Amino acid sequence: MAELPEIMILTEQMDLKLKAKEFESVEIIQEKCLNMERNDFIKNIIGKEVTGAYNKGKWIFLKLSGNSNLLLNPGMGADILYYNGGEDWPENYQCRFHFKDQSGFTCRFWWFGHVEFVPDKKLKEHKSTKDIAIDPLDKNFTKEYFLGLIKGRSQIKNLILNQKKIGGIGNVYIHDILFKAKIHPQRPVNSLVMEEIDGIYEIMKENLKTALNQGGLAYEMDFYGIKDGYTREDFIVAYKEGEPCPVCNTTIEKIKTGSTSSYICPQCQHL
Repeated sequence: MAELPEIMILTEQMDLKLKAKEFESVEIIQEKCLNMERNDFIKNIIGKEVTGAYNKGKWIFLKLSGNSNLLLNPGMGADILYYNGGEDWPENYQCRFHFKDQSGFTCRFWWFGHVEFVPDKKLKEHKSTKDIAIDPLDKNFTKEYFLGLIKGRSQIKNLILNQKKIGGIGNVYIHDILFKAKIHPQRPVNSLVMEEIDGIYEIMKENLKTALNQGGLAYEMDFYGIKDGYTREDFIVAYKEGEPCPVCNTTIEKIKTGSTSSYICPQCQHL
């Protein structure tokens, strides 16, 4: 599943390649990924020009002319792939966007992807994105901001995965963040001391920056179809159930944490 590093990489590439391109045609194979009837969606897109791209949590926003937006969410994973004019486009996709210069891109969602047209005036009430919080790589994600989230008996993992509190992190990067901070995922946030809070804050930003600089997850293709970056070997405890902890040699465990699973070292991460 694409998380903040992968989304930021895609967004930067889309901003670079698509700016000033005008939509000539739109092909929709799977209407369920849209937020409106197929013909209305196509009519709203054709003739619009891409003016820029940015992300909010795990959503990509393509700014369009006419005070409008094309929103993309990869869901549980997606191939969002660019093609140049004269090149063949990928065979498998749910939707295809073609520009007047004959370039374009396709979207193939693995599961639960979304493609939505939203006018500027309706962005503030867009149910899926209006409450997404800033992400840890945002300049406004200060230590004071994070400290303001540390209250109540919510478990620390649930807090970090709550998109209304912290945008962009899912159940991929969270395991190593908490391991490096020596925090059990089920620790109540109000049990954390200041040193632990500082550690989580710094490690969260550091790990996401590292993943971003390495190209994100290797099993997620970028906009140009390149698979490069984080593999299973680059994680410390994530997805390494049954292997020895690199710090204390205790066997790494996979435990159930609510609706998700977590990989932990039971010795380094006491509950």
